[in-house]
Amino acid sequence: MTERALGASGLTTTPLILGGNVFGWTADRGTSHSLLDAFVSGGGRMIDTADSYSSWVPGNSGGDSESIIGQWLQARGRRDDVLIATKVGSEAFGGKGLGQKHIEKSVEGSLKRLQTDYIDLYFAHFDDPKTPLDETLGAFDRLVTSGKVRAIGASNYTSERLWEALSVSAARGLASYSVLQPHYNLLERGQFEGPLQRLCVEHGVAAVPYFALASGFLTGKYRGMANPDDTARGSMVTRYANNFGYGVLAALDTVAKESDATSAQVALAWLAAQPAVAAPIASATRVAQLEELLGSMRLVLTSEQLLALNDASRQPQATVH
Repeated sequence: MTERALGASGLTTTPLILGGNVFGWTADRGTSHSLLDAFVSGGGRMIDTADSYSSWVPGNSGGDSESIIGQWLQARGRRDDVLIATKVGSEAFGGKGLGQKHIEKSVEGSLKRLQTDYIDLYFAHFDDPKTPLDETLGAFDRLVTSGKVRAIGASNYTSERLWEALSVSAARGLASYSVLQPHYNLLERGQFEGPLQRLCVEHGVAAVPYFALASGFLTGKYRGMANPDDTARGSMVTRYANNFGYGVLAALDTVAKESDATSAQVALAWLAAQPAVAAPIASATRVAQLEELLGSMRLVLTSEQLLALNDASRQPQATVH
């Protein structure tokens, strides 16, 4: 299996990244460790988390996912076998943006919870327009220089702000964002496709999309469910339960049947084939589910299949959240 470059970071990943957002939420520590074991055994390499995961769960304060991963790393002794990506600056979950002091404090907390002395890829979780980009990038640059972080990335940035950040790094000789983490899947194409995707292609920034399976809707498991709001994903899934969403599922069914694959595998393979995309991020709560997702790394869709999925998932006005 050919690994893909994560921009100019010098890091590479297999075509699927394991999302750690469920660790400490819908997957307890034991289940999470089993998922991590299965992911590495199945050929996976990169694990994505954040300092805010899973602060939305009553009783959790954030950092729970990082702690679970750190306990697994300590127990298995496999730090060199994996890439760990985490994030800083999610004000929505009690963070304090991307100021220098907050970044310096937060990275120490993440390193301690992850039980490691370096982070492979450190993301700015959300843009922070209140903090000058040179302050944010200067703080990240010092982390790279010190060896605490190997490379940096941006999550949820617009094309304008990503361009500004790349320009600041180039002008000042600072570490530069080599990876972008956008919201992107067959049902959510408008935020990434267009100027942002072109910018990534032109400047060699690798994209690693999150919500790759549209909160699980693209697996087809919510099809026909009477009350999807009652599930853990709730309203995130309900908004796709319409004619457009079901039309995309029908196209996935057709390609899956042709390829002897599942809808989830096809949806991930479609993402992995898009310009600038290095690998999609997907999470699982059961080992059997993860093993299915791992199959996407070996699935190559034909140009005709990619075109059919493109046509089925194109709508006049993409949904923006």
